Amino acid sequence: MFEEDKRGILLESGTNEIEVMEFTIDGSLYGINVAKVKEILVSEPVKPMPHAHHAVEGIFKPRDMVLTVVDLPKYLTRVEGVKNPKDLFIITEFNKMNIAFRVHTVVGISRISWRDIQKPDKTVSGGEDGVATGIAQCGGNLVTILDFEKIIAEIAPETSIQMSEIDALGHRDRSDASILVAEDSVLLSKMIEEALHKSGYVKTKMFPNGQELWDYLSSIRNDAYLDQMASLIITDIEMPQMDGHRLTKLVKDDRILQHIPLVIFSSLITDEMRIKGKELGADEQMSKPEIGHLVYVIDQLLAAKK
Repeated sequence: MFEEDKRGILLESGTNEIEVMEFTIDGSLYGINVAKVKEILVSEPVKPMPHAHHAVEGIFKPRDMVLTVVDLPKYLTRVEGVKNPKDLFIITEFNKMNIAFRVHTVVGISRISWRDIQKPDKTVSGGEDGVATGIAQCGGNLVTILDFEKIIAEIAPETSIQMSEIDALGHRDRSDASILVAEDSVLLSKMIEEALHKSGYVKTKMFPNGQELWDYLSSIRNDAYLDQMASLIITDIEMPQMDGHRLTKLVKDDRILQHIPLVIFSSLITDEMRIKGKELGADEQMSKPEIGHLVYVIDQLLAAKK
């Protein structure tokens, strides 16, 4: 039933809404985008793995798949807590990986606008080192949206963006193309910008969400040098204020801006999400952390404009 409900959510287009699954750890409310959730299971015994990250509880095998279990309470508090048989495993699917996260309870699902999610203050989020990607108003509750991509990148750095993919491209000439990037993760934003600069795309303008990138596009929309100021757009999907799908819809529905190539670069590229992005007019879509492939696609899209 959960999979059927989720499929209906994924196929809605450009509404700038998100379904947040609320869960608790030690009584505190946290949230995850339903699009990242594959299923919820009652916790099971886990086989420990030697020399693993302190938050990696081990592995278990539901049906025919071996899954890594991340002890989310321990990750957040760095304290070994009591494992309750009533704990739940949230099975996630993103970045082409399936990971189980231990939580204490699942409260429910709230449908809200991305405008109801605020970027947390650095004193709350911990800045670049923090894992709170947003604070959501769900009914009468404030819910901390966790950055699950960053959690996994910390636990297994090899699953994140690899600069070696850019190094493998060899020497590249400097490009005059202006690349606009919407990415809310401070860590990933810096990594994407560094990768683009190393690949020759040194004229980058980074935005923490789709709304700020859209505001910038609106401000230069009638500029005679629009194409020099916005040669190509790269956008994440999950972002406070305005998500990448809403941004894509606005750009591709605008007769002046719609010719600008737009690439969705997200951890949420599944078959269902690919259909949604195509319906909205995205020129290309690819999953993080394929940074080398992203540069190749940028090359191809910009060459086609000439």
